[in-house]
Amino acid sequence: MPENDTLDKNFSPRAVEARLYDLWETSGAFAAAPESDKRPFTIMIPPPNVTGSLHMGHALTFTLQDVLIRWKRMQGFDALWQPGTDHAGIATQMVVERLLAAEGTSRKELGREKFLERVWQWKAASGGEITRQLRRLGASLDWQRERFTLDEGLSAAVRRVFVRLYREKLIYRDYRLVNWDPKLQTAISDLEVESREVKGHLWYIRYPIDGEEGWSITVATTRPETMLGDVAVAVHPEDPRYRGLIGRYAKLPFVNRMIPVIADEYSNPEKGTGAVKITPAHDFNDWNVAQRHPTLPVVPSVIDREGRITLAEIHLDLLRQDDADFLRSLEGVDRFAARALIVERLKDIDLLEKIEPHTHQVPHGDRSGVVIEPLRMVQWFADASVLAQAAINAVESGKTRFVPEQWQNTFFAWMREIEPWCISRQLWWGHRIPAWYGPEGEVFVAENAEEAQRLAREQLGRDVELRQDEDVLDTWFSSALWPFSTLGWPEETKELKRYYPTDVLVTGFDIIFFWVARMMMMGHHFMGDVPFRDVYIHGLVRDERGQKMSKSKGNVIDPLALIDEFGADALRFTICAAAGPGRDIKLGRSRVESQRSFVTKLWNAARFCEMNGIAPVADFDPAQVRHRLSRWILDAADGAIAEATKALEAYRFDEYAQVCYRFLWNTYCDWYLEFIKPTLIGTEHYETTFQPEFRAVAAHVFGIILRLLHPVMPFVTETLWHHFGFGAEGSLIRAPWPTVSGQERSESHSDVERAIALISEIRATRAVLNVPPSRQIPLLYQSNVPLFEAWNSEIRRLGRVSHIDLIEGAPPAGCVQIVIDNGATKAFLQLADVIDLDTERARLRKKRDEANAEFERHFRKLENPDFAKRAPPEIIEETRAKMSAASAEKEAIAEALARIGG
Repeated sequence: MPENDTLDKNFSPRAVEARLYDLWETSGAFAAAPESDKRPFTIMIPPPNVTGSLHMGHALTFTLQDVLIRWKRMQGFDALWQPGTDHAGIATQMVVERLLAAEGTSRKELGREKFLERVWQWKAASGGEITRQLRRLGASLDWQRERFTLDEGLSAAVRRVFVRLYREKLIYRDYRLVNWDPKLQTAISDLEVESREVKGHLWYIRYPIDGEEGWSITVATTRPETMLGDVAVAVHPEDPRYRGLIGRYAKLPFVNRMIPVIADEYSNPEKGTGAVKITPAHDFNDWNVAQRHPTLPVVPSVIDREGRITLAEIHLDLLRQDDADFLRSLEGVDRFAARALIVERLKDIDLLEKIEPHTHQVPHGDRSGVVIEPLRMVQWFADASVLAQAAINAVESGKTRFVPEQWQNTFFAWMREIEPWCISRQLWWGHRIPAWYGPEGEVFVAENAEEAQRLAREQLGRDVELRQDEDVLDTWFSSALWPFSTLGWPEETKELKRYYPTDVLVTGFDIIFFWVARMMMMGHHFMGDVPFRDVYIHGLVRDERGQKMSKSKGNVIDPLALIDEFGADALRFTICAAAGPGRDIKLGRSRVESQRSFVTKLWNAARFCEMNGIAPVADFDPAQVRHRLSRWILDAADGAIAEATKALEAYRFDEYAQVCYRFLWNTYCDWYLEFIKPTLIGTEHYETTFQPEFRAVAAHVFGIILRLLHPVMPFVTETLWHHFGFGAEGSLIRAPWPTVSGQERSESHSDVERAIALISEIRATRAVLNVPPSRQIPLLYQSNVPLFEAWNSEIRRLGRVSHIDLIEGAPPAGCVQIVIDNGATKAFLQLADVIDLDTERARLRKKRDEANAEFERHFRKLENPDFAKRAPPEIIEETRAKMSAASAEKEAIAEALARIGG
């Protein structure tokens, strides 16, 4: 231990976090070693958006990854945690466009080249904020290898992949329906569409049957504005109401176009009228109906890219004058304003049967927040169904494993029904599509303009002017290549050979389809192997009541504020302790504050050791210890090492945290240090000969505790490691992970455990019977004489027992029985003169009745179908937790009554 340097009363995270992190980073402690003969272990960071700032979702994901990577380094692996950020096409373009708007200009006024210059300037000035924040969390990424998805190396990989897939006919241009965002003016993928519940209406519209005066078919629709593009009315083939109409024609109001009544199972007889309008140009389900009925057209489109009515594909000159005039009045009108005008017109001509309130799901852009409009247009697509097959096979065969396993079912459900992936975006910031067009629309796909020119010359026989595609690729296209593009692909680098495939991907279930599946598709196709062996899926971070965090609810928690207040170690341990498999994580300020007490417990244990001369002993040999307490704590340390290692191997971060918590707080502090305290301070002279051994053992085990806790609490453990002289400052990160000694468990282990069980039972009895802590109580016993004689001093001191006597026959009246060892050891606390047992029984029975009533109230609520159906998930979870708490209280009271014969 350093001389003249004692621990402060309290641990101050602010005093050490930045300094220690800088020391680790500058000393190369985070760096992988490709030339090493160590076994590699690789984790790829889910690259956060360059626009991002650290939120609780990041804190969860990166804490768990850091726990794994620090653990593997300590196990002797050559660990690579690959850092980097994503260019985040839409998000970044939105940020810079807002800045330009504040300056009174726009990207269109600047032009593409100048706009991109401004984005790169913004990225250089502000784009590194989240990487600085990750350092505050303690994330030990190999920063010297940091990548950006628009780096030239990664851009080259993107171009290579696009060209190869195009030549393999797995990328193509097509005229299809896509999700169009009228605000951002770009196509977006299904995964960027967010369904929101909206309180709207169902409009019931009559379509007159051709040739049948007064006869009509009524359709129910949530979108009257698209009726101008209807091409059919669909009814269920087995719906008896409409069998006579199948094959007939209905007149489309205003347009007066005859559209067929068709039979298709898409129509649900239980919804609306059972008859639905089919508008293939503005609805994906309707598009699919049209594909099943080849005689149906997929035109016209009646809404443009601005979300306004367009009549370009309607022949107004063939309509009656009043209809044509009405439609002309709709030209260029916003779709929702046009909805109101169309409804009023339907009322005027008596074709609106009724209007009903209707709550339904409406697709919105997840970034723009506006209602998405399905539109037909030419876009670039990837044949995801072909690419998905190898990924499906990998999971089916076990080459890639989902943890928890149930997430593979979610993966299969989506992958087996996957649609073509629209990969083009009408943006300027991103990877520009490497396709050039000739004078007659010829397409030349190449990795650069020179190669495109060569292809054009070969095909056309002359040099022509080429124009590059204006669009960029979906951000997820480049991030799908992350596991191998960051390692140097398409070059055959030593890093690529060594670190691919990676070992584990840690991520949330919300991007299984965005990112996980796409990496699996691309990884297998271009590398011939899966990109990762394990996929650990964690839940979402919610607030303490289980509600999803959102700005509108005002329950968003800033992890940086928690770090400022409680330190990174406390936040990390809170996250780890809550990260159970398959469940969301409830987290709030109070939980982090509570777990800070664990950091404090470690610090206080260190101060106790320091004040009692406990320090590492050179050449200490655990096999040479003689005292039963020494052998017991070493056995217990072996158990903690084995359990912690097993938990991390199984990605049971919560169990790892619990093992560390129990071993430090209960085993080491509450029992071992308490047992040896009198010997250390010299109050029990017959034990003084064991002072050196106790100090050596306590220091050795404390070193094990610091190593076990380092992956989750790196700052406080590194501080104490150096302070106690276990190693140089900043060296714990490189210290070996503790291993089990391999020695057989000693007989003294059971002996100590029995003493602990007995003292624990004495304490529990005193607690449930409200015995004042200061009151010393006599203890009587009938069996197991060696136990009571060997541990007489400890039982009296730690159990607050006045004296211990052996008795024969029945105990005196007013005794409470204590039993351990399945009844083999019995003892009796004499409480007749301390508490009124009759009064205590009455008090406990009253509490039992209250707990029963509380349990029944919550049980009945959960059993109520209306409650289960209507209550928000967080309220149901809260009710279930209250019922569980009431059940636990019932059991505790029943146990207390049993102790006093109640």
